[in-house]
Amino acid sequence: MKKNIAILGAFLLINACSSGIDETYLATNPSKAKAENCPKAEVVYLPIQNKNEGFYDRFDLHIRNIVANDDTINFQTLKQDFVFCRANNTWTVQKGTLPKQFQPPINYAAFTQDLINPKFKNINFQGKNYQYRVVKEPNYTVGSDNNLSRQEVPDPTKDKIIFELITPNSKNPHRQTVYTLKDLQNAAVKAGFSAEGNQLGFPRVTSSVIYGEKIWWSIAFEQGEGNNGIATIISYDPKTDKFNLIQPDALAFTQITDLAITGNPNNPTFWIGTNVSGEGNLYIPAKGLVAYRPDDKNPNSGSLSAYTTHNSSLVGAIPDKLRLENDILWVSTANGVCQVKWQAADNPKNWSCWRFAAMAKLPETLPLYSALTNKTQAASLSGNNTIEVLWWSPVNFQTNKGRYEVTYPQGFTTKLNEGASIYEFQRSLPPGKPPVDWPGFEWHWNGERFVRALDEVSLNLSGGGPTGIGSGQLNPEVPINWNAMRGDLELVDISPNSTSIKYYSGWVDEAKLQPYLTVVPQTKPQNPQPNPLKVKGQK
Repeated sequence: MKKNIAILGAFLLINACSSGIDETYLATNPSKAKAENCPKAEVVYLPIQNKNEGFYDRFDLHIRNIVANDDTINFQTLKQDFVFCRANNTWTVQKGTLPKQFQPPINYAAFTQDLINPKFKNINFQGKNYQYRVVKEPNYTVGSDNNLSRQEVPDPTKDKIIFELITPNSKNPHRQTVYTLKDLQNAAVKAGFSAEGNQLGFPRVTSSVIYGEKIWWSIAFEQGEGNNGIATIISYDPKTDKFNLIQPDALAFTQITDLAITGNPNNPTFWIGTNVSGEGNLYIPAKGLVAYRPDDKNPNSGSLSAYTTHNSSLVGAIPDKLRLENDILWVSTANGVCQVKWQAADNPKNWSCWRFAAMAKLPETLPLYSALTNKTQAASLSGNNTIEVLWWSPVNFQTNKGRYEVTYPQGFTTKLNEGASIYEFQRSLPPGKPPVDWPGFEWHWNGERFVRALDEVSLNLSGGGPTGIGSGQLNPEVPINWNAMRGDLELVDISPNSTSIKYYSGWVDEAKLQPYLTVVPQTKPQNPQPNPLKVKGQK
């Protein structure tokens, strides 16, 4: 079995956002916060495409790390920092300060070697150092063609994932089997899928947490092209020198992006960020933010509450990093950040959320097009006001020229020769999402319109790139003439054969704007209405 390093590396470059060396949670005392210690406002422009970057990387605002002190909480992306000032509840955007260990590696050969034989990471518990890692066995080798090859073994069912821990009193690691290929196949059958075609994806530790008298880790895995794994939380008790595994059946093959723990240490609640990946798509929404409470007798079975863009105030679809501070849980996504009073998270009043946004100052007059590649303008924007920039898409693949999608309050209407049908793969839907397949499937209902968060849009170009509202044939030389990619949608009419939509966005030439990043409060509709698709999903 061989895999191209570039493909595998591209997957893990974005997903290798585990919790660094030691704990990223710093001891803080917010009561001492002083506004004068907060950073001054800067103008941080939306980055343009560099030579070796994809078209849509400029919108990669996934949070890789959180750094906190008495005065601020710093949510770090690859190129920007979103900084919350505790003293006055304000935000600034700063130039990126992401530590090196969270950044994509430059040396691919060394990175691949670390994938096969990862280095141990450190965590300090009760004044003593513990070293940990998770590996896939049997080992892989790198061939002269820069491909990964598995060493041949007689029985492929011997493939397994191993967690290794070096304790302060031991030079050799304690080894705990996390799951085997046979376990993965059995889990697939239990979930109603076929056992065939599954193989173990390379694992990674996505968080390390000290809680009670134990150390806890969450383990995720490479996913797509047949690779998969089992969502796992593993703990170690130094007093008994024993491991304990929790693999919630309800999470099945969901990747755990981060982990926080609350409640009684003997019967805790696990707060879990979730995500799944597919072939060519690294970020697919799963169950949003999950609160999992294991059953006393069977930790793999328990109660699960899921908070998604479809059933809660969660500002983005994929929680990247979590931070617990007493009765507050910070939930960061590529679309913004929420502050949740976790003891009563079911109450919308206990959520305060902010959204990342790109804004730009309008020139005196600006031609607006109703579709991406249209040559005739449909309207004109004017005045020295600011406008929100939603997306960028290429109009010419050879020159990399493109247009920005911007908000347009007057809106345009379009009719598509694609209607509504019952969604076939209902078990994979995020909680709260109606099982209706329609042109706006990747938008969610906010009580007033269908809206699309930044992390509900695919960032990859493979497979035709992100899909929006519009129609056309995929052509490697000519981009599809999208009407909207992130603009708000109003459903005018829908049937099994067609859909009429009003979309509140348009397209402008990229040279006319210079977007900058900011943070705005997430507003809620005054009189929220029920999702009009729910009736369709019940038929």
